[in-house]
Amino acid sequence: MNLREAVLEAIESLSSNKLRSGLTVLGIVIGVGAVIAMLGIGRGAQATITGSISDIGTNLLFVFEGGAEDVRNPKSLTLGDAQAIGDAFQAPSVVGVAPLLRGSVEVTYGGESSFTQGMGVTTDYQFVRNVVMAEGEFLSEEHMLGRAAVAVIAPDTAERLFGRTVGLVGETIRIEGQPFRILGVTVARGGSGFNNEDDRVLVPLTTAQSRLMRRGRDEVDMIMARASSADSVLQAQAEIAALLRARHRTAVGADDFTIFTQQDFLATAETITNVLTIFLGGIAAISLLVGGIGIMNIMLVSVTERTREIGLRKAIGARKRDILIQFLTESSLLSLIGGVIGVIFGYSLAMLVGAIARASDADLSPAVSLDAILMATLFSAAVGLFFGLYPAKRAADLEPVEALRYE
Repeated sequence: MNLREAVLEAIESLSSNKLRSGLTVLGIVIGVGAVIAMLGIGRGAQATITGSISDIGTNLLFVFEGGAEDVRNPKSLTLGDAQAIGDAFQAPSVVGVAPLLRGSVEVTYGGESSFTQGMGVTTDYQFVRNVVMAEGEFLSEEHMLGRAAVAVIAPDTAERLFGRTVGLVGETIRIEGQPFRILGVTVARGGSGFNNEDDRVLVPLTTAQSRLMRRGRDEVDMIMARASSADSVLQAQAEIAALLRARHRTAVGADDFTIFTQQDFLATAETITNVLTIFLGGIAAISLLVGGIGIMNIMLVSVTERTREIGLRKAIGARKRDILIQFLTESSLLSLIGGVIGVIFGYSLAMLVGAIARASDADLSPAVSLDAILMATLFSAAVGLFFGLYPAKRAADLEPVEALRYE
């Protein structure tokens, strides 16, 4: 029996039980579709997260409190540390420094109230973070010196409070119950979650210290530094580390601070999203295995129903190999058809999720790659062969005489 004959006989056999074959194919369709959709959504989420981190800038460094666990008398980050880092003689690879305070604050206007991230920043924050104003102006040195009750708000915060993002300069909002005049609104940068740059309120650092986020004398929560270029980030990191060790009097390996670069954040995000994607794909693959068990079940039923047919074929000269090929072809054909339909179904499902995300203003674009399609299709074919092997062998091992006697 050649392959063409085997395929034609398989199609004829499957066509004689359309409903049963269709339900069997459905299991493979759901399995392959789930794998394709989950991998596509996972990769889309990975691209969104890493893209958002990359948009922050490739030459930024973030200095946080806390380092080695066995450090004695760890010191907090201070404005003095920030000024030292900004000294061109002590850290020549650093071109901008922005110390800041941050915390959750309640912002109200009229009858609207919202919790958002409040940040006390200096005027240098605009340069370090490359903040662009949609309207109005950024914080100035006069606002810093006078501890002015002024604020710059992000567009998502403005939308929630006012229902618009334009014409807000001069309006008064309340932050933690205290009145603040709006200086300007920043340009939307995109983002989501706990670090959404479009959902925050910026006030002068001096004002935050005295009225909103009280800390110890000159203490800050974080120091952001901007290296002169992406190539000088590592040099800037070494300079900042050496400088802080000298100021905090800590030894190498016993730092009471932590410095993150953009590459650190990207590597961490990629690791997390890769694990998430594999996890989602693994869960989806379970449904594909269930579909394979369905194929085995149907093929075993088919062997039982066609026992006399098998006996007759063997009696007129069919070899064991011919019977084996016949049933393996049927199971593989079921799996292949299900795989092709499943790829279409999975791609459509991923695109539907992307459309829903866009309609909800969520930055998620599922990415269905060719390797995911090939992997799911080949895996479905392997499932068909694997789960069809036992029924096919069972059919091939039937004795002609016993098979002809079967009723």
